[in-house]
Amino acid sequence: MAQDDDTYAQARIEMVREQIEHRGVRDPAVLDAMRRVPRHRFVPEAELRHAYRDTPLPIGAGQTISQPYIVALMTELVRPKASDRALEVGTGSGYQAAVLAEIVAHVYTIELEPTLAQRAQAALQEAGYDNVTVRSGDGYAGWPEHAPFDIIVVTAAPDHVPQALIDQLKPGGSMVVPVGPTYAGQELQLIEKDADGSVHTHVHTSVRFVPLRRGR
Repeated sequence: MAQDDDTYAQARIEMVREQIEHRGVRDPAVLDAMRRVPRHRFVPEAELRHAYRDTPLPIGAGQTISQPYIVALMTELVRPKASDRALEVGTGSGYQAAVLAEIVAHVYTIELEPTLAQRAQAALQEAGYDNVTVRSGDGYAGWPEHAPFDIIVVTAAPDHVPQALIDQLKPGGSMVVPVGPTYAGQELQLIEKDADGSVHTHVHTSVRFVPLRRGR
């Protein structure tokens, strides 16, 4: 971790206390991960002064890095464990993948936009996350070569939950996904698959995400 990360250490502590714990996130592993991940490494240079504010920030290609609270909430909802293999759909900046990588064994993450995938991979490597595999592709199809996954985190909003992602969720696993039309009327869903393969959906809160785009 670079020396300049120390400059932001207090900002991360305050971010977790004021933006995340005060809003009800309680999982110690998630809170620790949010304190450790250097969010400033995953935002454009022009946005550095805003890196630890509770707001999404533009990262290019019409995409954003999610606000810290939402990242923490989504991570807590899937109840990550140290032995888990996770799939993230919508790499974006790489920040959510880094938070997951602090907790789980390995993260596979897919980004449709090749430029963002390359930037995220570089940022993750520079920050020392060697348990994340990034590729550019269509997130609607998931990553069948590495399925099934213990947890799936979708960080852009489809208008419906892709069946491929449900199929690639391991029995006993959890998926969190914002579902709904572009920029309006979306709901954050927690999808759980029982040991017998039956699927249950719980709606948690209203959200606003960029759309999950499909490959051409």
